[in-house]
Amino acid sequence: MDREVMEYDVVVVGGGPSGLAAAIRLKQLAAAAEQDLSVCIVEKGSEIGAHILSGAVFEPRALTELIPDWKERGAPLNTPAREDKFLFLNEWRSFQLPTPPQMHNKGNYIISLGNLCRWLATQAEELGVEIYPGFAAAEVLYDETGRVVGVATGSMGIGKDGEPTDNFQLGVELRAKEILFGEGCRGSLTKTLVERFHLREGHDPQTYGIGIKELWEIDPAKHSEGRIIHTIGWPLASDTYGGSFLYHLENNQVAVGFVIGLDYDNPFLSPFEEFQRFKTHPDIRPFFEGGRRIAYGARALNEGGFQAIPELTFPGGLLMGCGAGFLNVPKIKGSHTAMKSGMVAAETIFAKLGGDEKADYRKALEESWIWPELKSVRNIRPAFKWGMWAGLAHAAIDTYLFRGKAPWTLHHSPDHLHLKTKSEATPIQYPKPDGVVSFDRLSSVFISNTNHEENQPAHLKLLDPSKAIDTNYRLYDSPEQRYCPAGVYEIVKDADGSNPKLQINAQNCVHCKTCDIKDPTQNINWTVPEGGGGPNYPNM
Repeated sequence: MDREVMEYDVVVVGGGPSGLAAAIRLKQLAAAAEQDLSVCIVEKGSEIGAHILSGAVFEPRALTELIPDWKERGAPLNTPAREDKFLFLNEWRSFQLPTPPQMHNKGNYIISLGNLCRWLATQAEELGVEIYPGFAAAEVLYDETGRVVGVATGSMGIGKDGEPTDNFQLGVELRAKEILFGEGCRGSLTKTLVERFHLREGHDPQTYGIGIKELWEIDPAKHSEGRIIHTIGWPLASDTYGGSFLYHLENNQVAVGFVIGLDYDNPFLSPFEEFQRFKTHPDIRPFFEGGRRIAYGARALNEGGFQAIPELTFPGGLLMGCGAGFLNVPKIKGSHTAMKSGMVAAETIFAKLGGDEKADYRKALEESWIWPELKSVRNIRPAFKWGMWAGLAHAAIDTYLFRGKAPWTLHHSPDHLHLKTKSEATPIQYPKPDGVVSFDRLSSVFISNTNHEENQPAHLKLLDPSKAIDTNYRLYDSPEQRYCPAGVYEIVKDADGSNPKLQINAQNCVHCKTCDIKDPTQNINWTVPEGGGGPNYPNM
């Protein structure tokens, strides 16, 4: 069967901050030049913002450049940052530390990034951008020369047996002169582009963390709108990178989350359980007692920084946003850089479409404020491979003595290479959830509003099914049971405890991509499910 073909000047893959900013900027440029430019955004979530998850303290610099009158237009930046605290926790108490300069938030806002993206989508549509949520870009299209010429959305209505059902609907081809990929961290198509065009040659591997977040409504007496708290230390061991955030939004709501670097080495570590345990700390638990948990979600985030930015262009398209790795880890922010990269991408592509063969995306980025911002903090995250205290000491030297201009650059190695085998590691005993401030995975997934059509092929694919038991189970005690924050991976056995098998509960998947990153043999390939499947995050 032939797929329907839709033609545009530019197709944007992903309705996140970078994709929306790129589409808006393209339309702004076209309007200023009195030109007609057709722009389309395709988004795998059921709506714009459904799959968006971030802390988030937002720096409005790029937004102000893109839409200077955003306040008058009603952008949902409602809670100015008013107080910064940086705490070190041991098991019994907390100690306030000096707040690093990168983490000062004067002029920033505590927001729901999903709601900001929903608002940006309305701005884009007013300019004439066509937005198609619920359609997952599942395939990159190439011409006979190898140039990218479009993407195809996944077909719907295919059963678990791989055969069309009564609801079958063939995917659509979206073709354009330029394709901009803003899929976010560890995008499934971006991964194939990096491999096909060797975009990582000469650059560090990307490294990642997993961020797990809950939204709470708390006792008004315990709420302080605009308060920002970050912590390091307990419950993590000093050799594991990570920490927490508590952001007090409007309406007595608090966003609480935990980030753990995926270069951790203990296969028994569970990021989900570490987060739940964190909330039981004597100085943290009181915030949530008497409160109500509203939402839950998880997402991988880039931590490779400046030295892990790959080549960004290839014939027919480019990478932008978190798919390219523009997160500023010490600042704990990436939305502003994602938006700016989308704007620079739009300006470059508009010039190219206008006949400027010298338009250079990477050069334009290097001349923007993104490049010096990321370059100046390039050594802070990788220094934590030496442990928390050495990492903090190095960060102080790098920040205060060298002011980000140290004559060296530290490097990364891939996260999946760091796991010890189960015989080399110490099991971790986690407390049972109390149902008051700590919870189990399944009740958490329930409030993420995750839903997938059950009669479809699993979108989590094992390249070699035998490795699930022969390698992961026997050598590492199946760490996918623990690093997945949604209970997707489960070892089931016969009644006598024999014959272990890996069961994949794909319907639970919150699209965090951690399994694709952390699997020790890179045997799990995350692909898109039917469009519209996955979490439906409100106000996250």
